[in-house]
Amino acid sequence: MSAKRFDVLGIGNAIVDVIATTDDAFLLSQNLNKGSMALIDEARSHELYKAMGPGTVISGGSAANTIAGIASFGLSAAFIGKVKADESGAAFAHDIRAMKIHFETPQASDGPSTARCLVLVTADGERTMNTYLGACQNLTPADVDEDAVKAADITYLEGYLWDPPEAKKAFTKAAAIAHAAGKQVALTLSDSFCVDRYRGEFLELMRSKTVDIVFANQHELRSLYETSDFDSAVAAIRQEGVLAAVTRSELGSLVVTRGETHAVPACPIERLVDTTGAGDLYAAGFLSGLARGASLSDCARLGAIAAAEVIQHYGARPVASLADLASENGLAL
Repeated sequence: MSAKRFDVLGIGNAIVDVIATTDDAFLLSQNLNKGSMALIDEARSHELYKAMGPGTVISGGSAANTIAGIASFGLSAAFIGKVKADESGAAFAHDIRAMKIHFETPQASDGPSTARCLVLVTADGERTMNTYLGACQNLTPADVDEDAVKAADITYLEGYLWDPPEAKKAFTKAAAIAHAAGKQVALTLSDSFCVDRYRGEFLELMRSKTVDIVFANQHELRSLYETSDFDSAVAAIRQEGVLAAVTRSELGSLVVTRGETHAVPACPIERLVDTTGAGDLYAAGFLSGLARGASLSDCARLGAIAAAEVIQHYGARPVASLADLASENGLAL
């Protein structure tokens, strides 16, 4: 049994991001749906990479970004995700370990290359993502480090990884281990298109008590309950008996339980640069607060602080110390 304790352990896609600025004309010329996330194959990944402008390479992946944010808050964190033993895989492993995050998932020696996401950012801060999932789709139950899950107060699962059947089994295995150890399990719905594919299964994860905490943005929540009315969607998730944190961009967030609702405003920003990672970093702040016993309102405030930091620069991971920003706002952990 590992003696090391983790505040949060994340399981998700291990991806290397290539971020480039672009304009609407380029998106149109490449038949890309602005603001969406599309899954592409390796050939399309190479084709689009050649066509796009100069890019900044940085490790990414939704849950990995959240875990990076948690480490920036000064908490102890771990990550499980699959890369190949190639150049991108080495870069991902280096970046996450450099943040003092526990990452020991065995690298694949064969099969598809390490995943990458081509992120195209327009002047209005909207990001259009094209993701080649590659090696990270091959996460299996054998990759779940039982000791690490037992040692984590909260295990955080990424909805994007619900596609591959073996990864789905890895998720449910991790959730069972966490609950058997008396720990909590969180799920992020990730994307409204993801919700469209797995609506019934995501609802069942809540209703079967496989997950205790759910993160969603307003679009994902409406998609989950197939309604255009936000208030109706909030009323529906209230009945699920989970702790739900729902983000609403500049309108802030709502924290919803069966018995209470907290509305928390967004943090003011000087300039919107890139919305990539906003939801991931909100989750980082919220989970950091939750792991350290903060009130639900303060959890949401920490989420707002982290989201505001990440949208004011390129890239989906913080460049400023989130621990320092929390302290400056009277929310030291």
